[in-house]
Amino acid sequence: MKIMTGNSNRPLAEAISAFLNLPLTKASVRRFSDMEIFVEIDENVRGEDVFLIQSTSYPANDNLMELLVGLDALKRGSARRITAVIPYYGYARQDRKSGPRTPISAKLVANVITSAGADRVLTLDLHAGQIQGFFDIPTDNLYAAPVFTKDIVERFNGDDLTIVSPDVGGVLRARAIAKRLDADLAIIDKRRERAGVSEVMHIIGDVQNQRCVLIDDIVDSAGTLCNAAEALMNAGAKSVSAYVTHGVLSGGAVARVSASPLQELVMTDSIQATEAVRVAQNIRQITIAPLLGDAMQRISEERSVSSLFQFASR
Repeated sequence: MKIMTGNSNRPLAEAISAFLNLPLTKASVRRFSDMEIFVEIDENVRGEDVFLIQSTSYPANDNLMELLVGLDALKRGSARRITAVIPYYGYARQDRKSGPRTPISAKLVANVITSAGADRVLTLDLHAGQIQGFFDIPTDNLYAAPVFTKDIVERFNGDDLTIVSPDVGGVLRARAIAKRLDADLAIIDKRRERAGVSEVMHIIGDVQNQRCVLIDDIVDSAGTLCNAAEALMNAGAKSVSAYVTHGVLSGGAVARVSASPLQELVMTDSIQATEAVRVAQNIRQITIAPLLGDAMQRISEERSVSSLFQFASR
């Protein structure tokens, strides 16, 4: 078993390496003067079971190309099996035709990753479950919910806890966590006028004097979360926190979160934190290295990984 990483999230790869007590494979990922990506593997990988860790986060296209070129380098190096470990799967929000003559880019990216040489994929909290079916190779979609639940229990130990879904689409995710915590569930009904802009309409459920915890998979502009937090506070909530798997946080999102009523925004390290995120007072990262490392070990040893992703189905 060997672990290789691109440049998108080296700290996470190093944390996984430390968890498994396995050094990262020596490789150089660099660019020519015209920004073409070049990958050179400095170790023998012939006949090895190799895991290539690379999130396709910002800059999404560069990181995706690093992943593809890395996969091709491993394939041509005669690796026995190549698993693409993609903590954050970019283009996941383009999972269907949103209008006439628009692409399904999540499927396109799945095709390209398969063609580049991946034998299987390991990822975390896909934006839409059907994306698993876009791949024609084995795909394991882990959930951050067990990591979140553990942290919520440590931070919020009491009876006045309500788990909140920021939109109707995230109800299943929020309900699974609420059930495990034996907490109440609330739903925020919002109307999105256009991409990146959301307007909170009303809250389904009683949040009066409750400590509310918003659960979501992606925070990008943070408009939805901040509007939801404000609506919950206006409805009488005692406090509002948020747990989100993938902290994209583009544009002025960090400043928006810092100025919002959110007591805390907790994210996994599926995307490497920027300097703005690291210095923000109300943003915190928790690691998914043990979760991914355990899954990688099980895959390498041909053991079941089902116990790691059954959480959200119960």
